[in-house]
Formats: sequence, structure tokens, C-alpha cells
Amino acid sequence: QVQLVESGGGLAQAGGSLRLSCAASGRTFSTYAVGWFRQAPGKEREFVAVASASGIGIAYADSVKGRFTISTDNAKNTVYLQMNSLKPEDTAVYYCAAGGLFTRNANNMNYWGKGTLVTVSS
Repeated sequence: QVQLVESGGGLAQAGGSLRLSCAASGRTFSTYAVGWFRQAPGKEREFVAVASASGIGIAYADSVKGRFTISTDNAKNTVYLQMNSLKPEDTAVYYCAAGGLFTRNANNMNYWGKGTLVTVSS
């Protein structure tokens, strides 16, 4: 079992930055692929970024590519999402997830945090 707790959400202005953190406990974090997903009000949950267990494989949604960066610190059992050049359409609840597959598909993630709200004002 893996428990995930997100932090770092809040209010930012368009063009600003936030860094989300996801602290993991339980089984060794480094054996899982880890990802970020988000859900805006009235919309379905969507893929944001994912890193493979080795950290070599990384993928981003087209909507965040070049603005967001996912990174992991296995010593701290933590995954980060650095979000730059924020846009109002980035407003959503952001979820951290972990699973056995390097995938963009939320259904293939086994463990989820409860989410952290990011609000970007124009």
C-alpha cells in the first residue's frame, strides 16, 4: 500500500508559478510510476504528467508541455510538479497518483491522493 498526500496548491495569478508536492508513505516509492492528474469543475479528470519508476520516462499533456515539470526525489519519497506560466484554464484540483505502469491513463493508477486545489486568476 502507498499513501499519497499532496500540498502546495493555492491561488496564483496568470503568468505566475506554483510547486505542488506529493509525499508518499508505505511501500518503496521508487518502484512505482508517479503522475499528476487534474479535474476542473464540471470536467472529467485529465492527465497532466507522469514519470516512470526509473525517472527516465517522462510524459506531459500537450496543454502543459513546456510550462510544467514533474520530478521525483526518491530519498524523500516525494514527487513534485513545478507549474510555470500558469493560465486560468489550469484551475483545477490536482491529484497525485502512483501505479505499476508508465501510463497517461488514470484507470491504470493504483493509488491516489485526495488532491490539492489550484486556482489561477486572470
